[in-house]
Amino acid sequence: MRKRLFSGLPEDLETGLEEISRETQKIIVRTDKRSYGKLVTLIEGVEPSIAKDTLKKLKSILGCGGTYKDGRIELQGDHVIKIKKILVDLGFKEENIEISKD
Repeated sequence: MRKRLFSGLPEDLETGLEEISRETQKIIVRTDKRSYGKLVTLIEGVEPSIAKDTLKKLKSILGCGGTYKDGRIELQGDHVIKIKKILVDLGFKEENIEISKD
């Protein structure tokens, strides 16, 4: 695999921008009931530029399947209890994470 010679911004600046964007996002976590009574955890408000990476980390930590579509992360199962701590560990601000009780 070839290394890119120029990506536009220095690496330390790119990671700094990612951290800033994670801290400023308003995230809403809720569950939804799908066919056959299956529960899905929905995470809305994650910026599309970091959503795929966040999804990959969440699926690995929680040991579940999931996808990113329609501007939101969908995780298989009910993970509302654990998700806030995990998102804080990933760099999101605790005050900006809202758990919606349906």
